[in-house]
Amino acid sequence: MGESMQMQTVRMRLLREMKEGVYRYSNMLPREEVLAERLEISRTQLRDSLAQLEREGFISRRQGVGTVINRHVLAVKVRMDIEIEFMDMIAQSGRTPGILVSRFETMPAPEPVSTRLAIPAGEGVLRVERLIAADGVPAIYCEDYIPLSLIKKKDYAEEELEKPIFSFLKRYCDLEPYMDITEVQPAVANAKLAGLFGVPEGTPLLYLDELDYDKEGMPMLYSPQYYIGGVIKHTLLRMKF
Repeated sequence: MGESMQMQTVRMRLLREMKEGVYRYSNMLPREEVLAERLEISRTQLRDSLAQLEREGFISRRQGVGTVINRHVLAVKVRMDIEIEFMDMIAQSGRTPGILVSRFETMPAPEPVSTRLAIPAGEGVLRVERLIAADGVPAIYCEDYIPLSLIKKKDYAEEELEKPIFSFLKRYCDLEPYMDITEVQPAVANAKLAGLFGVPEGTPLLYLDELDYDKEGMPMLYSPQYYIGGVIKHTLLRMKF
C-alpha cells in the first residue's frame, strides 16, 4: 500500500473511531504512543494522519493538553472544502444514493472544456454524464471530461464509468488528483436540466465548476456539477490561523 493511501486509511479509521467507534464519547484522543500501538502503525505514520485531520479541523493539538476532538466539526455532514464522492455525500446526508442516468461518449472537446483542460479545441475527450438520486429523487447532475490522451488503458466497460470517476482515473489513467479549484455559483435550470431534475425551467440550482490538477499542476479532469436545493446541506469550514 502506498504511503498516501496508507495515510488516508489511517485517517478514515480515526474518523470512524471518533464518530461511532471507541472514541465516540471521548473529548480527547489518547497519547500518540498509545494510539500508534492500537492502530499498529509507527508514530511517524500516525503524525501524518493527525496533521491532516488537524488541517481539516476535526481535531486540535495543543501543547501540554493533547489532541482535542472537535465534535462540532465531526457533526457536519457534508463539507464543501473536503473532497467526497457523490454517493458518499448523499449517504452522509442521511439519504439513500442511487444512479438514475449513466452515459459516456468520446467526442471532440467543445469550448469551454478545451480551455479548462488546456488542450487544443477539438481534441478528443471522454465525457461521462451521471444523474445521482437521493431516496430515488434526482439530486445531482454531473458531467466529467477527461482528455483521451490521459487514458492509458482503453479496455474499460460502461460499468466502470458508473463507479466514482476518481476510481476510473486511478485504474485506467494511473492518475490521482492532487488538488482541485472549484468555483461556486448560483444557477437556474434550463430546459435540459429541468427535464433531468423534474422541475420547472428557472428553478434555482447550485452550480460547482470543478477543475482537478495533478501534482505537476496540469489539468486532468473537468467536472461541471449541478445540485438541486433542499437535498444536501453544504458547509464550508475555514480555519483561522
